[in-house]
Amino acid sequence: MASPGIAPGLKGQKQTLVCEHNVAGHVGKFSTPSMIQLMEQASSIGVADQLEEGQVSVGIEVNIRHLAAADIGATIVAHAELVEVDRNRLTFNVVAYDADKKIGEGTHKRAIITPRG
Repeated sequence: MASPGIAPGLKGQKQTLVCEHNVAGHVGKFSTPSMIQLMEQASSIGVADQLEEGQVSVGIEVNIRHLAAADIGATIVAHAELVEVDRNRLTFNVVAYDADKKIGEGTHKRAIITPRG
């Protein structure tokens, strides 16, 4: 079960600079896997403060569309908003921007687990 503080409306944000480490080599633009990672991180950040001690959230599903390219030197900002809680499963709407240009959107699901050590 999700802790009581985890409810729709929680938001997270994460940004990165497009550089040689996160571009698709064949086109020199921000890569789709890097965008998805940024969206997952924004989602994780959005609920991290509400998890109970010993809990973590892990990604279980992505449904993302990469809408536009971003060049080296661009600052990409991913936003995530929690829209549904079903027991320990969390659904986020996610979006990524290069300045005012939307470059990606979709949904991301995470599960809250307690790892065994």
